[in-house]
Amino acid sequence: MMTGIRLILLLTVLLHLAFAGIRVALSLFALHLQASALTVGVLISLLAAVPLLFAVGWGRTIDRIGVRMPLFIGSGAVLGALLLVVALPRLETLFVASALAGSGFMLVHICVNQAAGLLGAPEDRSRNFSLLALAFSTSGFLGPTMSGFAIDLVGHRMTFLLLGISVVAGIVLLFTHPVRLPAHPAPAQGADRKRMADLFRIPDLRRAFIASAVLSMAWDLFTFVTPIHGTRLGLSASTIGLILGAFGAAIFAVRLLLPLVVHRLNEWPLLIGGMFATGAAMAVFPLIGSVPLLMAVAFVIGLAIGGTQPMIMSVLYNTAPPGRGGEVVGIRTFLLNLTQAGMPLLFGAVGATLGMTPVFWAMAAALLVGGGVVSRR
Repeated sequence: MMTGIRLILLLTVLLHLAFAGIRVALSLFALHLQASALTVGVLISLLAAVPLLFAVGWGRTIDRIGVRMPLFIGSGAVLGALLLVVALPRLETLFVASALAGSGFMLVHICVNQAAGLLGAPEDRSRNFSLLALAFSTSGFLGPTMSGFAIDLVGHRMTFLLLGISVVAGIVLLFTHPVRLPAHPAPAQGADRKRMADLFRIPDLRRAFIASAVLSMAWDLFTFVTPIHGTRLGLSASTIGLILGAFGAAIFAVRLLLPLVVHRLNEWPLLIGGMFATGAAMAVFPLIGSVPLLMAVAFVIGLAIGGTQPMIMSVLYNTAPPGRGGEVVGIRTFLLNLTQAGMPLLFGAVGATLGMTPVFWAMAAALLVGGGVVSRR
């Protein structure tokens, strides 16, 4: 019988594959329905904007009731979004589907991170989160790739239906292999009366939240601004794809390696070093005109950012007060969704006014200053 971290990893791949595919399918279907670029931007922002309203509350609920029922609810919401588009293939429907899918996967995201934190001893958490990050990278590659090929082969509606098969497989897996977790740590006395702000008063949690927010902004900036920057340099779409491909390949490579060596690493030096390395690379990236050098720097950024994400989760979970691990993951999810919903609009506005170089330099400064703040105990 499949138990433990392997079950969580397989669930993550099945459910995140569908969600990653939805992001691409929603955009391309909206464009097929003659939506404007602004409309597509709003549509995709709903994937993150609506869930951020509920992330912290659901984190607390998961602390209280466990992950099994929220996993069913989240999976059902993602499946419902897919079937809604199949049944009513209209532009208006896509907005509802985007909000529903984003909210459902937010639940799944908090649950699988909660499970990874509870499974095994505390010293196993870094490896668990490294494996979970690798699962996300795998499905993050498979989902968009499968969506793109499916749209060309069978059309948009059938693509949403095919993505739904992956969610159904995850739901069946939940029915046949119940998620069994160790007993949840008991909350500290009076924890029910504590507020979210109390978590930010814990120094290591505050440092980890800062690192998570800044690195998430850097990830979003790089993937959003690089196509614009490359176009202004006169690069072809395929060349820009190669640069982003180098970034993605580095993330996958470092996450493939981390589970093998993470037990020998200390989280904080790796996290702080990753922030400084990303900041330095961001600072020089807009000054480079050579494609091979752009790919090399993109690879460095991917290594630095990809290697820090599992470390952040390990630090957050190890530092969370007893019984509040889900809430901590919910706060991180809130911060991630906030940057994913707002940063593209901000980056686009600044870039349109001042150009791309100041955008990269502002992000580099945020990373370097943030690294300095995080390095202070």
